[in-house]
Amino acid sequence: MTIRLPDTSGALRTYEPRTEPLALTPGAPLASRTVFSAAHVVADPFADVSPDSAAAVDWDATLAFRRHLWSHGLGVAEAMDTAQRGMGLDWAGAAELIRRSAAEAKAVGGRIACGVGTDQLTAGTLAEIRSAYEEQLALVEASGAQAILMASRALAAAARGPEDYVEVYGHLLRQASEPVVLHWLGPMFDPALEGYWGSADLDAATDTFLEVIAAHPDKVDGIKVSLLEAQREIDIRRRLPQGVRCYTGDDFNYPELIAGDEQGFSHALLGIFDPLGPLAAEAVRVLDTGDTAGFRALLDPTVELSRHLFQAPTRFYKTGVVFLAWLAGHQSHFTMVGGLQSARSLPHFARAYEVADGLGLFPDPKLAEERMKNLLALYGVTQ
Repeated sequence: MTIRLPDTSGALRTYEPRTEPLALTPGAPLASRTVFSAAHVVADPFADVSPDSAAAVDWDATLAFRRHLWSHGLGVAEAMDTAQRGMGLDWAGAAELIRRSAAEAKAVGGRIACGVGTDQLTAGTLAEIRSAYEEQLALVEASGAQAILMASRALAAAARGPEDYVEVYGHLLRQASEPVVLHWLGPMFDPALEGYWGSADLDAATDTFLEVIAAHPDKVDGIKVSLLEAQREIDIRRRLPQGVRCYTGDDFNYPELIAGDEQGFSHALLGIFDPLGPLAAEAVRVLDTGDTAGFRALLDPTVELSRHLFQAPTRFYKTGVVFLAWLAGHQSHFTMVGGLQSARSLPHFARAYEVADGLGLFPDPKLAEERMKNLLALYGVTQ
């Protein structure tokens, strides 16, 4: 069987899908690295909503996907940008997601960490921003999940300089009951975060970021760096206090960063590990045996797909993630909260399908092919 796929020039070309998926089954728990997948939410396709409405979530399918990730030994990073936090999912929806996912994690023995932000606000004073962070931190801690202190659009707008970041984060870290993960999300993921940590100069911003950590090393489990610059992450990693982990958020360079070098390595908290979950887990199990070459042999070929999904505008990578979840049979439809299924083009979807199929990511290649053909037909492509 073949399928005709459009390219960026508008021409159609013939592609022959693979017939067998990559054989991946749950295995031993991961040992050498702590790995979180930032997981997407599944929209309710039957809800009568608009892009301006509160998100309508299919809770059964959303939680089933988290169980899928846990079954392969991955942790779940909940209510992060992969879950369309601030792009269709508001704080009320995120709070419900955190409560439900944390309860599910407790029931099945899965590891979970949840995003803490300030998305109750569109703008505010530093005192209001601290209060918003505190409300979310309290909910996450009450749920029994680990907290991830996410970057705040409101703080980026209100801060007068690095000292305001030092004050706000210091206040939150002092009151956190358990060590948290600090998340530095670059403006390629969210343009409103330009100049975070008080400077558009990344060297100066890095110094402020590390100053916050150095003042509270006992309250920082680790950092997640999402700047898509491998060398900068390595440099930051080497400057961390002993015991503070680096969780790579670099969806362009993750294999080399997780593999590490003679001076250390990164753990992982990645959006690309949503569609790559089983394969990523298998690669880390190979790394657990000391086989770095085998790890790279499994994970390096996935970078092409990740770079495609995360291409500019990077903030719309979630559309490709949900598209692949639909093709893989993890949900029955290709609908997203906020209508973001329309955020990428048909040639983008076609290339994502082709690369993911080539990697063997679809448990049922025939189902994926049929669904891809259905999407193509909606766009007027006949086979």
